[in-house]
Amino acid sequence: MDEPTREELDEWDRRIVWHPFTQMAEYEPLILQRAEGCTVVDVDGNRYLDGTSSLWCNVHGHCHPRLDAAAKEQLDRVAHVTALGCSNPTTIRLAKRLVDIAPEGLSHVFFSDDGATSVEVALKMAFQYWRQCDRPRPEKTRYIALADAYHGDTLGSVSVSGVARFHAMFEPLLFATDRLACPNPYHPPSGVAEADLLEHAVGELEAVLADHHERIAAMVIEPLVQAAAGMIVHPPGYLKAVRELTRKYDVFLIADEVAVGMGRTGKMFACQHEGVAPDFLCLAKGLTGGYLPMAATLTTDRVWQAFLGNYAESKSFFHGHTYGGNPLAAAVALATLEVFEEEQTLKNMQPKIARLAEHLDRIKTMPHVGHVRQCGLLAGIELVRDTSTKEPYPWQEKRGIRVCNHARTEGVLLRPLGNVVVIIPPPAISLEELDRICQAVENGIRAAVA
Repeated sequence: MDEPTREELDEWDRRIVWHPFTQMAEYEPLILQRAEGCTVVDVDGNRYLDGTSSLWCNVHGHCHPRLDAAAKEQLDRVAHVTALGCSNPTTIRLAKRLVDIAPEGLSHVFFSDDGATSVEVALKMAFQYWRQCDRPRPEKTRYIALADAYHGDTLGSVSVSGVARFHAMFEPLLFATDRLACPNPYHPPSGVAEADLLEHAVGELEAVLADHHERIAAMVIEPLVQAAAGMIVHPPGYLKAVRELTRKYDVFLIADEVAVGMGRTGKMFACQHEGVAPDFLCLAKGLTGGYLPMAATLTTDRVWQAFLGNYAESKSFFHGHTYGGNPLAAAVALATLEVFEEEQTLKNMQPKIARLAEHLDRIKTMPHVGHVRQCGLLAGIELVRDTSTKEPYPWQEKRGIRVCNHARTEGVLLRPLGNVVVIIPPPAISLEELDRICQAVENGIRAAVA
């Protein structure tokens, strides 16, 4: 087949490729064909700083020599073997490494292929556990989740998600969830002061658990930050209180660290900020440094033991993915973890986290910036029509998109969440590159709200 022209690529991309979360009637192609470090390059040679880590998954930069070498070395062995009744040394080594660095008690690893599936695995494991543990409790069929949560796009993960704009269409297909208000400091419940938000949110959770724990299988939470909700940072202490209450009422805690794990918050796992060990830990995105699809659901020996028995008992976990535990992805994931140590990624993030905070302190004083929030190298800037009343802009006005469109003219690639401008650069970003990203955001805000 002849090499397509630029015009053909554009036309095929508009007409044939169906892009996720994209209105194809309005889509204008942006075709990226190579990358290096924290920069991506389009087919015309235009260079852009990767301000969203290629949808929050790139960690050590593009074309990192250690990660490239790991993939090439594994290709010389085997690219894929099934995990159904088989294994391979690379995947085994990765599982052991994850258990070694995970919060205490997470001693078993189930591999799948993306964030939604890692959550789906946890939901189904929790459900099946209560039917075949030593003291079965089949009435435990429900889940607790937070409003505005986002846990993926499979039907199970959508059921525990709460972003109406994305998921309301599929309501008839979903199972019911006990939904609690998001503990959002900028938009606390009516009559609740920000200083009282933690106590209020914890009290709401305990009330639900006290009344209904006998029918609740698990609670699902994005630790510290609800990412797709607009980078909502929970009040300090909330995660720890959730862990204490779920343990008190014998309800599993599923920590969805797909977005916040792998160093994004300044620690390897967000749970570590409050000394929390969940019953299930869901990982994806940065697990392979943004190179290949891979997800992992870590769980405890308590859960593992409930699935053991002879063949006739039919206690196996009846769930699996063709590419679960793929050795090529596992090789890159191992290299990603090694680079964390070799390059002291977490330690070297600290000056970058501080620099980002300096920029946000300046940006938060701008007109129509209602609120800024940050946790590590995750940040959200919420634009509002009126800062005194917190009146939002109608999402149809595309204020966040306007900011990102302007940033692109300055060589910075961003993607908003409605009226929230999101900054999530790779942890490998340099201070100078971070300055450029934040300056482009600041200029974009001026243009978008003028």
